Amino acid sequence: MYSITKSEENRHAITRTRGGALFDPNELIWQIREGTGSASLNFSRLAGAVAPEFFHGFQKTLIWYAENKSLRHLDNMFQRAEHLFKFLNNDLARTLVEISEVDLLNYHSNLKENKWYLSSLAGFLKKWNALGYKGISSRAVSLLGELRLQGNKKGVAVSTMDPHDGPFTDIELESIQSALNNAYAVGSIGKAEYLLAWLFMLLGQRPSQYALLKVLDVHAPKIKDGSRIYSIMMPRGKQRKPTRLEFKERLLTPQIGELVYRYALEVEQDFVGIVADPKQAPLFPSNDSNMNPPGMDYHQTAAYVSVKLIGIFRKLKVHSERTGELVHITPTRFRRTLGTRAAREGHGELIIAELLDHSDTQNVGVYVQSTPEIAERIDKAVAMAMAPMAQAFAGVIVRDTSEASRIDPASRIFDPGIEPTCKPMGNCGSHGFCGFSAPIACYTCHSFQAWADGPHEAVLEHLLADRERKLATADIRIAKINDRTILAVAEVIRQCEAANKNIESTDHD
Repeated sequence: MYSITKSEENRHAITRTRGGALFDPNELIWQIREGTGSASLNFSRLAGAVAPEFFHGFQKTLIWYAENKSLRHLDNMFQRAEHLFKFLNNDLARTLVEISEVDLLNYHSNLKENKWYLSSLAGFLKKWNALGYKGISSRAVSLLGELRLQGNKKGVAVSTMDPHDGPFTDIELESIQSALNNAYAVGSIGKAEYLLAWLFMLLGQRPSQYALLKVLDVHAPKIKDGSRIYSIMMPRGKQRKPTRLEFKERLLTPQIGELVYRYALEVEQDFVGIVADPKQAPLFPSNDSNMNPPGMDYHQTAAYVSVKLIGIFRKLKVHSERTGELVHITPTRFRRTLGTRAAREGHGELIIAELLDHSDTQNVGVYVQSTPEIAERIDKAVAMAMAPMAQAFAGVIVRDTSEASRIDPASRIFDPGIEPTCKPMGNCGSHGFCGFSAPIACYTCHSFQAWADGPHEAVLEHLLADRERKLATADIRIAKINDRTILAVAEVIRQCEAANKNIESTDHD
């Protein structure tokens, strides 16, 4: 590739982005960091693909975008343009000097399901031409004004409850929460990971907002009775103003709020002597402060927070009752779940926009317009079919109390309201105090040791009948509260049938 320092007239001055970051556009790789955002534009990948004047025009247009648009938009334009250049090079086997209307027509027809790629790039190509730089023909710009460019379809994942990108079902969300709690209890994930994951589930904010959080954003004032009200001052995201200028208070549940408050105090103590004011330390710190802008020492980037969250949940190996596969977990799915659940509870667009930190309601209508319910009715056949996929049963099957880890009578689990003869459903393998309601909560607990001949059919019938009664007399959300337990009981029945067959086969041998 020709050198971008070939002539003085093609050299660029040091550039300041809209967010205040400085970078040298004469470098082959632009490494830009502002706030919690970062971008890496690698121009070396264009080696031999574009002519010098074309390259110069491309870079100058990107400089304009860096100065006037968001860092994320700059990065998107580079990626979309690179995709176009790669297609034209492979298709026409030529060094790009100028993009013509024929080039754009060929590219548009080749995109098929991704027509929005050109729609996204059209503004960039028009600005390139309008700035007077060589590389885009006037006829190509005219074509962009005539083509009916299809934008990226919004709201499809929400309206269709897409199992890969759409909102989580109630059962999926409960499974995620249960697996997260269990992982923290056994020490397979740390406190910072645990709380970051829970804040994503509770608040549904963007990764950039969590990356901006500082210790001083956690509040826990005492009220008259001596208890505390826990909240986080969440920095607003996707605003044109500088980072950490606007905040919205988000209340936390007492259980998670207390943990977050104590954790914030620990982080503050850890940063004594490292930063001037430990209260300004990041709530979820990184290991170093290289390239961090002033005031953002040791803050993670939004991209790193997103990758970290995905990594946390990947460890949990949670399965979906819809697909039987591992649940695909991304930060966006938590936002879509929050919006969908708010709509189901009857909240309007203004409230949903407030919850999701939108400045207006133009992108939240999909939640109100489409609030689908999954599996409103579950009978025994459906439960038995879905049980293997959901993997909600977390315990083990034992022949009877003789195989249980605890053989004392106090460990036996029974309910005369379900089984009048008080025949146990199984044993509890835990020696600690449990404040949950047996036997319903036991079927999704790791400590439950279900008897192979326990009255699990009676438990399933009880839960299904209770669900039908609530469907007729209460809200669907109340009726679905034990759906995951229903699938867990169904899985116990399925595994018990298999275990009993093995026992019979062994006895006959």
